Amino acid sequence: MTFTQFLDTYNISLNEEQKEAAQTINGPCLLLAVPGSGKTTVLVTRLGYMIHGCDINPDDILTLTYTKAATRDMRERYIAIFGEDDKIPEFRTINGVCAKILIYYGKKLGKSPFEIEEEGARTKRIAGIYKDIVKTFASESDIQEISRLITYVKNMDLSEDEIKDIDKKSEYPFKKIYEAYNESMISDRVMDYDDQMLFAYRLIKSDPATLKHFREEYRYICVDEAQDTSKIQHMIISLLAGEKGNLFMVGDEDQSIYGFRAAYPEALLDFEKDHPGAKVHLMEENFRSNANIVYSADAFIQKNQMRHKKRMIAIKDAASEIRKINISTRSEQYGHILKAAEEGRETAVLYRDNESVLPLVDIFSRKGIPFTIRNAELTFFTNKVVLDIISVMRFIINPTDIESFLRFFYKLNLFLTKEEALKMIQNARGGSITEAGLKMQFARTNTAERFAEFAENVKQFRNLAPEVVLNSIITTMGYGNYLDKLNTGRAKTEILKSIFRNAKTIEEGLNRLEELSDIIRNNPNDPDCKTIFSTIHSSKGLEYDTVYILDAIDGIFPEKIYRTPSKLKGKNLAEYEENRRIFYVGITRAKNNLCLFKTAGGSSFVDDVKEVKKISAVDKSEILARKFLAATVKSTMSYEEMAGELSEGRKVTHKKFGKGIVVGIKLPFVDIQFDDVRKSLNVEIMAKNGLLRL
Repeated sequence: MTFTQFLDTYNISLNEEQKEAAQTINGPCLLLAVPGSGKTTVLVTRLGYMIHGCDINPDDILTLTYTKAATRDMRERYIAIFGEDDKIPEFRTINGVCAKILIYYGKKLGKSPFEIEEEGARTKRIAGIYKDIVKTFASESDIQEISRLITYVKNMDLSEDEIKDIDKKSEYPFKKIYEAYNESMISDRVMDYDDQMLFAYRLIKSDPATLKHFREEYRYICVDEAQDTSKIQHMIISLLAGEKGNLFMVGDEDQSIYGFRAAYPEALLDFEKDHPGAKVHLMEENFRSNANIVYSADAFIQKNQMRHKKRMIAIKDAASEIRKINISTRSEQYGHILKAAEEGRETAVLYRDNESVLPLVDIFSRKGIPFTIRNAELTFFTNKVVLDIISVMRFIINPTDIESFLRFFYKLNLFLTKEEALKMIQNARGGSITEAGLKMQFARTNTAERFAEFAENVKQFRNLAPEVVLNSIITTMGYGNYLDKLNTGRAKTEILKSIFRNAKTIEEGLNRLEELSDIIRNNPNDPDCKTIFSTIHSSKGLEYDTVYILDAIDGIFPEKIYRTPSKLKGKNLAEYEENRRIFYVGITRAKNNLCLFKTAGGSSFVDDVKEVKKISAVDKSEILARKFLAATVKSTMSYEEMAGELSEGRKVTHKKFGKGIVVGIKLPFVDIQFDDVRKSLNVEIMAKNGLLRL
């Protein structure tokens, strides 16, 4: 079955770029697909063509996706077009394949592989190890961060020295926790999902027979969302496929935004080096967004250095211009978003970090305006900074609160030793700790003076508004100095201020925090709700009529302030460019309207979005040519077919030179007169590469 017949049989419509990619079956191939270019359609079409058009056994094909949900979605999309019969290829996550490898090898040895420890048990294990080593209980955010770092270390296959570097930057002894975690897992004969990949990689690398078995089983490997794949995953895929194997990798390094999960976009950049002779296809046409958004986003991402050379081309015409809203304070964003929600059209508010949405949740819930949150997290409420502030406020309300006092006493400017703090608690005998402290003798001469000031503040702050108290905790009580020593930003305290702003008392402010936690936990994920709150990471692959980017403020997004980005190198450059990629993914979710907030304090990413109000003549002609090709050409012709169709006076369109007329034929060459130039071109080469259309 020819490719044209295949498309007609299954009623599939593709443009020229998509057709070219979908027909590439053999050898290593990298498909770079810009946002909104229809990559999943191409991947599914290619699978169908391999099976129904090329008679490739579906058992020989493995399609790898990033998550189980993506695996189900891809399989369903395949079945929707090609039916549910015995010709369905294998769709798996990389962990699913690694499980098969370990089970296969275990059967060879007559042994069972270690069981996989699920997330709940893993959390308990980390919490227990943390308590044993640090001698205190870990918060939810501590456990989540340690879990993330363990995954990062294993997925990046880091060396001992690299682990030590992470340890130096951690607030807790990460290396000790990491080593104790691994020893505990081995002792209990369990592994996590990261171990599963590491063991599978080491196995196929060291055992040629097992590697040969799986190479023969999976003669064709397709990888979706390759930019999100980790280093160890790429190493496994490369081994299974081989240097010149049939590997079809789909992705876009411009959309690689999971560095914290060890995503490894370098694998896409090095693809041609790792797979000599590999084909690289581009899908540059964006069908999602209006031209103003497309060309502004393209100009923005072009400034990144770590990327392939490609452009994003708009298929939709220019429509509404990108709206930049000047604001003087961070809280001014919320009023504009509130107004947009009241208009009733589909509006997505996108942000880098989950905590950014909390003030909006507070305002919307107070006003009874419906909203839905995608994949909300609650770690803000157990973050160390937030818990510190809460503990000071609780102590102000109740100076007998021992647990709260022990949490913060060494973080303020009291100069108290641990022994003095414990003695103070003992002397209080269940009563006021501040009163007991006022009667004590201290080792340092200025401690008594500082503690007396602290005790007076506790008394005075009790009846003040929580926002005022929070400011005083940071400044007067010295908690801000503690944050500065740790090189911890003030983002969390700014969010707390926004929430406390509407509360009259400390009790009311603390109660509101608990209410917000419950609101987020129980927020119904209503698919019909017109107002969507989402991190940019959770919005990936989705699209919305109108998009607002929240908190694109230097120091928040990006988290660091980069004074001279052009001079960045190494890790700093990688970190900066990933922040730009996150922003790029955010703005390319918008179909019709994009709204950005510009602050006086600095919004460098917003400043870098240059509005493109009209398409240049070159771009316009390229778009028209592509549209013309997609509309008029039904098939890719063979050399014999093209040679038979050519005749003097025949109108043609060349992919590079545009429209022309055939003025002479001497096969395999044909002379074509374009607007102002005459070219003698090889018909065989043009047919093979799809360069000429009749």
